[in-house]
Amino acid sequence: MLLQQKNKTILLSILSVLFYFLMAYSLDRTNFLQLIAQYIILFIPFLYFIKKERNNFTFLVVIAILFRLIFLIAVPNLSQDFYRFIWDGRMILKGLNPYLYLPETFINEGSLPIHQAIDLYSGMGSLNGSHYTNYPPINQLNFLIAALFANSSIIGSIVVLRLQIILADIGIIYFGKKILEKLKLPIHNIFLYALNPFIIIELTGNLHFESVMIFFLVWSLYLLLQNKWGLAALNFGLSVAVKLIPLLLLPLFYQWFMKKNNWKSVIKFLSFGAIVMLLNIVLFLPFLSSNLVNNYSESIGLWFQKFEFNASLYYIARELGTLFRGYNEIAIIGKIIPVLVFVVILIITFFRKNKSPQQLITALLMAISFYYFTTTTMHPWYLATLVILSVFTNYRFPIIWSFVIVLSYQAYANNPWQENIWLMVFEYLVVYGYLCWEIIQQKRSTLSIK
Repeated sequence: MLLQQKNKTILLSILSVLFYFLMAYSLDRTNFLQLIAQYIILFIPFLYFIKKERNNFTFLVVIAILFRLIFLIAVPNLSQDFYRFIWDGRMILKGLNPYLYLPETFINEGSLPIHQAIDLYSGMGSLNGSHYTNYPPINQLNFLIAALFANSSIIGSIVVLRLQIILADIGIIYFGKKILEKLKLPIHNIFLYALNPFIIIELTGNLHFESVMIFFLVWSLYLLLQNKWGLAALNFGLSVAVKLIPLLLLPLFYQWFMKKNNWKSVIKFLSFGAIVMLLNIVLFLPFLSSNLVNNYSESIGLWFQKFEFNASLYYIARELGTLFRGYNEIAIIGKIIPVLVFVVILIITFFRKNKSPQQLITALLMAISFYYFTTTTMHPWYLATLVILSVFTNYRFPIIWSFVIVLSYQAYANNPWQENIWLMVFEYLVVYGYLCWEIIQQKRSTLSIK
């Protein structure tokens, strides 16, 4: 029996290596059938490893790293964003502020400020190249490191960027395991993140730096559980300085600090928030300019009022607006969404119990889920944050979502790209359906305990 399981494990490991190799080196994102077939196949060994090899921690860590290293020299084939990463890093290396210049301006003027400027601009596309960069300072540091080691090679830059992401994922496994031990949860839960094909493909494969953001976030949560709130604030601030999204979660720590309900608790909470904010202000100082705030806010605003992709509740609101007003209401809805999200976060902050570690992490999961349910733009890699938070809770809907979100890539099978509304309906019916089922199960479990 053990020999039979060992043979299955070896066979499925080889199968995974083969299909990750195909994903890395032979996939065209316009070939949706190939993408979805390979993606589904990769989930089979993933589920097997989680179920049958859950107690073999070292083996699971080794294959998690191995699967990532398969992508080492591969050019990302599902996203063009990495070209902008390389552009920004080389701009900084040249002493130019990436927040102040549009790539298209240099190209239109025939000025080539960095190595391979034309290739990088062509790769990122005119849409990306016509907007100011919106990547915070620590993310820019990641890009600068790639420029330092590979200033004239796109493949070299890709390798350096990818190694940073792999190292971040190793750190997530390390601190994630410690958090699970602290919460007295099964340590193999961390592989719901580390071995998830979605995570491997979207972050390591497509070079999205959610992994670095998550690394600092998970480290911050671990330090918070250790009552080292000052260091936790610094790491939380670094997480924000990679991607701004954790900033939404800051109010949710209120109850954590207010367990004793005294002035010292208030001061700790306010100090936690102040450290996060001051750290980010300091990190932006090297880029300070009279145009920085305007350019950066303009870039961020585009995500709320211009771009649309794989949205759920927003698309319903958009259709209702079109029905009654006769045109797309994104300019108005895009302004309402941040207010609505802020109100919901305040409700979770003050009217939900968030004092125990699992209560707090569940609150973080639900808050950011609501944001992604209402956003105008839900790129697949955004989901990585929900996947890691779910590892420390009893909720698994982000794992289900990580499987069905591949349907959103059908849009790129069309030229010009166009979303299939029925595939999106199916995607979100599965996600919302599973979430509702889990909520009902959680309530039944709570009632049975009482």
